[in-house]
Amino acid sequence: MRSRLVGQRTAVINQIRGFLLEHGITIRQGPAGLRQALPSILAEPIDELSPLLLRLLQDLGDEWRQLDGRIEHVSTQIETLAKQDENCKRLMGTPGIGPLIASAMVAAIGNGAAFIKGRDFAAWLGLVPKQISTGDRTILGSISRRGNRYLRTLFVHGARSVLFRPKSWAKYGFNPWLTNATQRLHKNVLGVALANKLARIAWAVLHRGGCYEPAFAAAAAA
Repeated sequence: MRSRLVGQRTAVINQIRGFLLEHGITIRQGPAGLRQALPSILAEPIDELSPLLLRLLQDLGDEWRQLDGRIEHVSTQIETLAKQDENCKRLMGTPGIGPLIASAMVAAIGNGAAFIKGRDFAAWLGLVPKQISTGDRTILGSISRRGNRYLRTLFVHGARSVLFRPKSWAKYGFNPWLTNATQRLHKNVLGVALANKLARIAWAVLHRGGCYEPAFAAAAAA
């Protein structure tokens, strides 16, 4: 339900931006820029914006605010449920994994018994590279993007949140691997690679019934 509401909000934001672009008004990328600029555009409209279009933009802005409220309400419910579930609480001890990822993962795979190892779970998420074999050579391509798209997206966002806090890498046990990887990988590739690591670690935490340990993360990242 939250995913559907987020999709509806994205559609509303894109429609507002599209209407403004048609009339020569450009806003910097990201919802934050549009959220900040829209009130002033409505308060002091330019001649290119007709009264009808202004009413449409006002209605879309109201719909945006309503969707924000509904998303916040559903997110709060998810956080409450996650804090009451033992598996979710253990998963939330893993860096980059909050209530959304933890609850979605438990809802999708239970205790993870359907997978033999963490790499199988990462493959199910579509976070492993496609392999092309020619003769005695194996070429790794882009990730397969198969499997659970919603959960895969959440893990990538979780990985990016870790990358944005380099001071915490040592505490989490990621410092040697991430420090070397940042020098040779594009940030998007690195984000997916870290999402793969986090998925494998999360599966181990969930399936083995333990808690996150930085030493285990360092071994998994090696």
